[in-house]
Amino acid sequence: MKLAVVGATGLVGSEILEVLDEHNFPFDELLLVASERSVGKKIAYKGKDFSVIGLAEAVSLKPEIAIFSAGGSTSLEWAPKFAEVGTLVIDNSSAWRMDPSKKLVVPEINAKELSKEDKIIANPNCSTIQMVLALEPLRQRYGIKRIVVSTYQSVTGTGKAAVDQMMAERAGTTPEMVYPHKIDMNVLPHIDVFQPNGYTKEEMKMINETKKIFSDDSIKVTATTVRIPTMGGHSEAVNVEFKEDFDLAEVRELLSNAPGVIVQDDPANFVYPMPITAHKKDEVFVGRLRRDESQANTLNMWIVADNLRKGAATNAVQIASYALENKLV
Repeated sequence: MKLAVVGATGLVGSEILEVLDEHNFPFDELLLVASERSVGKKIAYKGKDFSVIGLAEAVSLKPEIAIFSAGGSTSLEWAPKFAEVGTLVIDNSSAWRMDPSKKLVVPEINAKELSKEDKIIANPNCSTIQMVLALEPLRQRYGIKRIVVSTYQSVTGTGKAAVDQMMAERAGTTPEMVYPHKIDMNVLPHIDVFQPNGYTKEEMKMINETKKIFSDDSIKVTATTVRIPTMGGHSEAVNVEFKEDFDLAEVRELLSNAPGVIVQDDPANFVYPMPITAHKKDEVFVGRLRRDESQANTLNMWIVADNLRKGAATNAVQIASYALENKLV
């Protein structure tokens, strides 16, 4: 089985390689793929040096699975070329997420919708993945009317250059600016491009992707996404209005039994999810569970996950594993 990792030199690409190793993902041949400027570069993996190859060469080698993390324009151009030679493409960019002909998959929620005909599968936005995974067991039990989410997102979500900007600012040196403002010791209520309706693209991704993953356009969603000077993971304050009333003890039990979710909810002992403790973990962490006393049937919750892991690499590898286990490739 040939496996290609497209965008292998980037932050998410590196994380994909780590997750493949940790999950003992089975393959016979590994193709590390990147843009032409990186061709020939050596990447060490499991004690062996791999030479980076270009996209055209990778297509010609017809891998069974290609995990893409190389940006939307690359995915739009090259994912169909891989699909044409029979490769199953799992794409981390936003290129295919809202395409009605493509599945948007969080394996614990909707992998069962996949078939052999699906040759390009979209990985949702990192902040969407962690929210819907934590909400899914509650949605199944109580139904959801409305979600209000505010995010606190790590600079790692922007990429290595953003991390470099923050660390240069912290060191007192002049950085190459990725953001329009200083990020260290600051908060930017601005992730991705502003849209005509005043929301950012990131906010609209959360709104639209949530409805698609849940296959329910009746759910009302509104979002404010914010970049903060942290690493390790994204955090979210979520206020969710259910169709039915809930019992807090039952909510904790449902979340505790949900695959991929860990409850950390003991505020008396200062136990709650944080990016620093979610870092390098595959799970989604949930805490600060409390009833919204201003409105019926409404819960407040705090959700944290490593955006490079479950928010990107881990979710993609889990999709690939599902496809192998269910003979979709």
